[in-house]
Amino acid sequence: MPTLFQITKPFFHALDPELAHTVSLLAMKTGVAPKYPAIDDPILKTTVWGKTFHNPVGLAAGYDKNAEVIGALFNLGFGFVEAGGVTTKPQKGLPKPRIFRDIENEAIINRMNFPNVGMQAFKKNVEKFLEKKPRPKGILGIQIAMTSGQTEPEKDFKMLIRHLAPFADYIVFNVSCPNTPGLRNLEDPEVFKELAGILIEERNKVCKNNPVPLLAKFSPDLIPERQEGLAQACLSVGIDGISVTNTTTQRPDYLPKDFRERKGGLSGKPLNERSTEMIRTFYQLTDGKIPIIGLGGISSGKDAYDKICAGASLVQLYSALVYHGPELVTQICRDLVAYLNEDGHAQVSDAVGSKA
Repeated sequence: MPTLFQITKPFFHALDPELAHTVSLLAMKTGVAPKYPAIDDPILKTTVWGKTFHNPVGLAAGYDKNAEVIGALFNLGFGFVEAGGVTTKPQKGLPKPRIFRDIENEAIINRMNFPNVGMQAFKKNVEKFLEKKPRPKGILGIQIAMTSGQTEPEKDFKMLIRHLAPFADYIVFNVSCPNTPGLRNLEDPEVFKELAGILIEERNKVCKNNPVPLLAKFSPDLIPERQEGLAQACLSVGIDGISVTNTTTQRPDYLPKDFRERKGGLSGKPLNERSTEMIRTFYQLTDGKIPIIGLGGISSGKDAYDKICAGASLVQLYSALVYHGPELVTQICRDLVAYLNEDGHAQVSDAVGSKA
């Protein structure tokens, strides 16, 4: 029997990608979206930053930009959900159309530039979620971003940490979105080191007794020298985690010409191998001392397991949901159980970096 997604997939793919996203959010808000019970297997349970994840599969930032449907997303079986990216002030993002699909290659190009309702409205939405009892089982991450045109990014990031860190299980500051002019300049190792030190200090002020883990999100387009420099910077300043990778500006030759020439960040299946290698590189460069969230092109349990074996403690997906539907989450979890058992691992953490 076909799933609900298989039935509705032609409808969604006939819509403009951004409209399809809006419709899916509406389905989440109104309770029309399906629910998939989380795979409850002890082998999937893992502890990172002293927090217990009932499974290592999460939703990447970008879907729930405004923290509107966190609870509904946990009902899809995710072990954790990352809301955002959120900026200090509301912003519309770049002009539409700004999302493009390549269905054959399961790829997406976006040039959104963080359209969102801004920090205050975002915060209210998170508070509404946290007020619900019982709270759905799962870890909540928040991704924070620089407002377009900001020339002093540390001011934005510090303000966002002050207002949102107390409500998050972890915070990610994004220094790698290709759609925000100047943002990737923050991936210069010396610039990054200074910024990370400032943000860690701010986090420590805000969360004196229980510092929320602070992570940085990096690009898949980093040259080797920057990878090495950033890894050393993360180790020296004491960053809690690394999110690898964001979207890429590179384009494989096999992508259709009209799609390939679109400006923006490429995500989906074409990014998979590149992001896995980047995870492996950062795991090696940091000697496995810094937990990594691995993302980029995951569309199967094998993709997720490869990233874990390369060094990711946790994994995230997003683009693949467009092509495989929300049931993909529980399927990946089932596959992970099989792969872990096949390789003789008692738990996820045993597999982390096992093939790095």
